Amino acid sequence: MRVSVSWLREYVDLPADLPAGDLEQALVDLGIEVESIEDLRESVTGPLVVGEVLEIEELTGFKKPIRFCRVDVGAANGTGEPQEIVCGARNFAQGDKVVVILPGGVLPGNFAIGARKTYGRTSAGMITSAKELGLGDDHSGIIVLPEDTPAKPGDDARPVVGLDDVVVELEITPDRGYALSVRGLARELSHALGVPFRDPAAIPAPGGTAEPAYPVEVRDPVGCDRFAARMVRGIDPTVETPGWMRQRLTVAGIRSISLAVDITNYLMLELGQPMHAFDADRVSGPLVVRRAEPGEKLTTLDGVTRTLSPEDLVICDDTGPISLAAVMGGETSEVIATTTDVLFEAAHWDPATVGRTARRHKLFSEAAKRWERGVDPALPLVALEKAVRLLSEHAGGTVGGEVLDIDHVRPRTPISLPADLPSRRVGVAYAPERVVELLEQVGCTVAGGADRLGEDPGEVGVAAAGAAPVLSVTPPTWRPDLTDPADLVEEVVRLDGYDRLPSVLPTAPPGRGLTWQQLRRRAVARSLAERGYVEVLAHPFVSPELADQLRLPADDPRRPAVRVANPLSEEEPLLRTTLLGPLLGILKRNVGRGLRDLAIYEIGAVFHPRPGVGAPPAMGVDRRPTDEEFAAADAVVPDQPRHVAVALAGEVEPAGWWGGGRPAGWADAVEAGRAVLTAAGIPADRVTVRAAERAPWHPGRCAELRVDDTTVGYAGELHPAVVATLELPRRTSAMELNLDALPAPALVAGPGISTFPPALIDVALVVADSVPAAEVERALAEGAGELLEGVRLFDVYASEQLGAGRKSLAYKLTFRAPDRTLTVEEAVAARDAAVARAAERFGATLRGA
Repeated sequence: MRVSVSWLREYVDLPADLPAGDLEQALVDLGIEVESIEDLRESVTGPLVVGEVLEIEELTGFKKPIRFCRVDVGAANGTGEPQEIVCGARNFAQGDKVVVILPGGVLPGNFAIGARKTYGRTSAGMITSAKELGLGDDHSGIIVLPEDTPAKPGDDARPVVGLDDVVVELEITPDRGYALSVRGLARELSHALGVPFRDPAAIPAPGGTAEPAYPVEVRDPVGCDRFAARMVRGIDPTVETPGWMRQRLTVAGIRSISLAVDITNYLMLELGQPMHAFDADRVSGPLVVRRAEPGEKLTTLDGVTRTLSPEDLVICDDTGPISLAAVMGGETSEVIATTTDVLFEAAHWDPATVGRTARRHKLFSEAAKRWERGVDPALPLVALEKAVRLLSEHAGGTVGGEVLDIDHVRPRTPISLPADLPSRRVGVAYAPERVVELLEQVGCTVAGGADRLGEDPGEVGVAAAGAAPVLSVTPPTWRPDLTDPADLVEEVVRLDGYDRLPSVLPTAPPGRGLTWQQLRRRAVARSLAERGYVEVLAHPFVSPELADQLRLPADDPRRPAVRVANPLSEEEPLLRTTLLGPLLGILKRNVGRGLRDLAIYEIGAVFHPRPGVGAPPAMGVDRRPTDEEFAAADAVVPDQPRHVAVALAGEVEPAGWWGGGRPAGWADAVEAGRAVLTAAGIPADRVTVRAAERAPWHPGRCAELRVDDTTVGYAGELHPAVVATLELPRRTSAMELNLDALPAPALVAGPGISTFPPALIDVALVVADSVPAAEVERALAEGAGELLEGVRLFDVYASEQLGAGRKSLAYKLTFRAPDRTLTVEEAVAARDAAVARAAERFGATLRGA
């Protein structure tokens, strides 16, 4: 939010010599983030003066309309002669007063102004727009000063356009909606600086009358618990917005539209109450506030036709929706250039409903920004009174005596606050009287008040003899964020000063380090990174179509998914049940950006819904939940095992002058799975890799990873149909493994190192080509006995000589004894035992035998 200090001074007595740094520090101490403080007097240097357009000559023969102007700038140019200026704007006429920067001046952005020849004429200076002066984003035309501007040609234009002010730009957090107004900021600064505050809403306003200003029916009192309206008839539609109001709107970044609309925006900035102005003559029949019906459409003021949701609140007349309530009005009822009867509306809307509507339609208007943060429900009648006064004062007309006020606002519920709770929570001693003083400063009503604290236990309350009094605190209407004792504690600490809080470094509990699960995840991540994989972090949200894209069977346990109640995107409302969907999306995105050789991995949770569970129990923050409440809430939380997944595409060994590269394939994905199991502390003799079929992998190039008798993951090449559907590179491979399914690592004993030489023997076994090499390796290890130190597959061979459906697997066997040198006979006997076991189990024969 951008606001000028001069506007704040109208409602809070800021010291006249208050430095910008002190103002910034006061706001920061209040918990309000300051983006910038800009002294507009320093933004434009050099001669910036008021000018009067004497002559306009239209230049032709150019691609765009160009005007050659003679402008009276008084004696500011040193000669008193009219200034000759070339200008492309069309929104001014002869006799208008404009803002001129003369040669030697410098605009924001270090844009120096001089005399130069352009379009065949010499232009000495510039007639400026609001954007060029840094006052706003409007660059559609130059600034035309109102006719009643007292400044004469040659006078300094800075005070006229507001360049003699200081502008503060603030970033307001979502819990402080009241600070999105001059009223809220002025009140906060009065607390911080200890100066008087004058509430702009403290004016008398008439209440509702028996005869409404306009017939209105509110069918949803939850979504709209207050709706007020007043009418002004017979205004002059040609009257322009006064310059002071346009200037403040411009500083805030809001474009001036028309007097009636500008008044609603002005009061939104001043009070924090968004309003809407209807052209009463363009409204047909009574107004109805209701939820939208399925399929209804509305063309909003930005010219976009929007299909409404049944959750959207709308204001309707006999023709249907004419306004997307609390977000943006509709075109059919907007105030136009001929409007003479204006119906002002000020209401109070449900923040959650407005926030969802704004996100659903991607329409984050200034009004919606305030509504979703919370608006004071006591403001509608005050805002209407100020609106009709301003409109009738500047545009004439008759203010209707009828006032509509449909009020269903519930009174605030008092909060019980132990007076010593702030002290117990933050470690600073706050006297009970000080707690009451600060809460009343915020605007809260504290039962008994500071002068009677502790006198009447019936008024204030005492928990027990000698205990601190329990205060009954009713927050003000403009603070909807104060709902719990913790909120009141924060207000006490904030207003008393965050700088009083002690900086105490908590002592780390002894004897605690990383858990074995954390150590395992780090080891897995390090192992994959060392093998060239790049870690990615994907959003856990997926689309409902992902299960079909991955070709998951109808009964696959990965199909049921948890739906997020308020998803970031309606296109991805589900929580992932597999890492592969988001991971492959990242792979596709990087391929689309020109990367061809990719190896990525992610370690993260997947979410499996628990069938048959209901809604979680409602739990407040005023006490610790009971064990039963914890158990009921935990029963609703989905199962969240932690998985690891990799995806590969392109070449794992690049091609170059040294030779051809090697493309990534199913074997690399399987090897990644083996690397994960090794890093997780699973011995190789407990790992089994065998052929399997599982979506989304290719049925003939998919491996199942097992630890003991438990399946922990799958790896291989993705199914061609999945690759085509997801638009991935051909032969993309992937692996996914459930880390939580792995057994806890056993205590690892240091390996014994033998000083005796090994016996190396190679064997080549011929088996059916359907026999997995890992199973043959397991059989060799079982048959060889304790003398076998290692077995490694180093060649796979097939030929016509071996016969159809046969293959040769060549293994390198390493034998060693820990206490002696093996004899040839011992090594050969162990080799023969290993081969015999493979022959017994798979019919393996020695190649060449």
